[in-house]
Amino acid sequence: MSSVAFVAQAPLNRKGGRPSKDDAELLGGKIIDAATSLFLSDGYGATSIEAIARAAGISKRTFYARFPDKAALLGAVVHQIIERLRPADVMPLFEGDDIEALLCRLGGIILHASVAPTALALHRLVVAEAVRFPELAAAVAGEGSRAEAIAGIAGILKRAVIAGKLRVVDTEFAAEQFMELVLAIPQRRALGLGTPMTEAQLACWVKDAVSLFLNGCR
Repeated sequence: MSSVAFVAQAPLNRKGGRPSKDDAELLGGKIIDAATSLFLSDGYGATSIEAIARAAGISKRTFYARFPDKAALLGAVVHQIIERLRPADVMPLFEGDDIEALLCRLGGIILHASVAPTALALHRLVVAEAVRFPELAAAVAGEGSRAEAIAGIAGILKRAVIAGKLRVVDTEFAAEQFMELVLAIPQRRALGLGTPMTEAQLACWVKDAVSLFLNGCR
């Protein structure tokens, strides 16, 4: 199973009384990190709150003081995974007039995020358990990262259509097709359904996918 490495957390303040805001946030992060490791290694269904509390070195009472249930914790876990994969400043990635350069840059960032070990582990988890635990798929969908990327790419295509560079009727549909063209096969191979691509192969894949996509839209 895939495993996740985490930055070591500083020791918590063990003084009596109500914890400070920083200590409360640190403890919440410690619970999320423990849950992430267990969810991705053992599965969502097989991971109990007791196991999470034990891994985090806390009591169940402390757990429930921060998360109402396992589903709420799952949402926090998914949010953290996606935020760690997301570029720090997203908006500049969608700016510029060179559509080929824009799509190559975006395609490369999205592709590398999709084949990162944590992203692959989350994908396996959702595929394996989403039928029994719909909250898994709901937590991923609730982050809206894919919808955000599609909307941004659709905006780039719309600008190119207005400028007369492309002929696209439905830019959102085209953006979805671009995402699938870039991601589907490399991610499938990274998941073990084929030989994973090297860094050089991934770079060539993005360039060729962008070229094929734009030739179909011109």
